[in-house]
Amino acid sequence: MPDEITRELFDHLVALAELELNDEEAEYIRRELNEQLTSIHELEAIEVDNNVPITSHGVPYTQSIRPPLRQDKPDKFARVDEIIEQAPEVDQRFIVVPEIPHTELE
Repeated sequence: MPDEITRELFDHLVALAELELNDEEAEYIRRELNEQLTSIHELEAIEVDNNVPITSHGVPYTQSIRPPLRQDKPDKFARVDEIIEQAPEVDQRFIVVPEIPHTELE
């Protein structure tokens, strides 16, 4: 893992995400990401005994204490017209969304 997210790497990631950031925003986000990366490096430096099992949660979350899954039930929204009225473009009561530019991967 790199020690720092360089400006070149950050600019590459911003381009991949197709974000538009001004210089101030970009530098702020890059600084924040580097602070998080530093925290990750600090956590990696903590020695952990190999006998400690890997967990995804600090508290055991067994089947007996896990709440049951809720049933998926569709509910009709009472004020559909209010939402449709806010959409910039509608076609037969369907909200039209703009085409998202994408690149075909080979």
